[in-house]
Amino acid sequence: MSVPTLPGITALTVTTPRLRTRVLFSGPDDGEPVLFVHGNASSATFWEETMLALPSGMRGIAPDLRGYGGADPAQKIDATRGMCDFSDDLRALLDELSIERTHVVGHSMGGAIIWQMIMDYPARLRTVTLSDPGSPYGFGGTKGLDGQPTMPDFAGSGGGVVNPDFPKLMAAGDRGTDNPQASPRVVMNTFYWKPPFVPAREEDLLSSLLSEHVGSEQYPGDFVSSDNWPGVAPGVWGPINAMSPKYLPGVEPLLNADPKPPVLWVRGAEDQIVSDLSLFDMGGLGKLGFVPGYPGEDVYPPQPMVSQTRAVLEQYAARGGWFTEEVIEDAGHTPFIEKPEQFNALFHAHLRRGASSL
Repeated sequence: MSVPTLPGITALTVTTPRLRTRVLFSGPDDGEPVLFVHGNASSATFWEETMLALPSGMRGIAPDLRGYGGADPAQKIDATRGMCDFSDDLRALLDELSIERTHVVGHSMGGAIIWQMIMDYPARLRTVTLSDPGSPYGFGGTKGLDGQPTMPDFAGSGGGVVNPDFPKLMAAGDRGTDNPQASPRVVMNTFYWKPPFVPAREEDLLSSLLSEHVGSEQYPGDFVSSDNWPGVAPGVWGPINAMSPKYLPGVEPLLNADPKPPVLWVRGAEDQIVSDLSLFDMGGLGKLGFVPGYPGEDVYPPQPMVSQTRAVLEQYAARGGWFTEEVIEDAGHTPFIEKPEQFNALFHAHLRRGASSL
């Protein structure tokens, strides 16, 4: 599926030793690089307005990640490596573009990928900006501020928790609103931003969502049955399994990163996807009565995603790093689209802060 780009955005196919994919560029070729990392059920298209708003002299670079958009569909996501396929792909892209150091900004799953990038090659990251990132402990299957497994097999995380109608409708290219629980347009306009907001480029962003690669080895990935509630545990393929805490390294490598790039964490005050009571987390859905057989909050509490992130970043700062948390009111999961002036003011100030510290 081809998604049109805005004037000022150049789309090129870039091939590295790891992946062939579409990459969007803005700004001068010799500008200070800013790497944009998109989230799940989206593509680089989501970043175009933010790229065009970059300060003068900066070069925006936004690839379609493995498993998304214009990336080679033959290249699958090995979930048993956690976020490492993505992190390795982005390092290979920087190498291919002869970029030694870059600012990096990630949204949702893109933020989860950046946690891994900080672990893997922190010296190459000038600044880090996270918009509504996934918890450093993963998505689903953990409890408490220290991210302890809720179940020993991490049941309730991974590809099996996705409403199966959603990827079916994605694969069919559905652009309607007939299914109030799973129509891609309904999901996007209900959860990506706070209703009644609808972006001017709704159709392009829906096309971006629909461009994700769908299948048992793609999105949502495979799963295995479990004796533990809610009855499914992670499989080994695709992005949702890759975000399971089963395959992530924990936070010590993040806390021990050297050097520690400065982190700006921006989140929408009314995000329903990444929150301490997420409507995409089995613990949250069970507590709210949406999933039958819920064993109770003492057995399977909601994952405190935001509080986990704050606790980890406080430890990051205590070990010599720096972070600031900014909350944008009246915004959902994508404040850079919903409230671009507020987001960009914070983002650009952070970019300048990083540039001035060089």
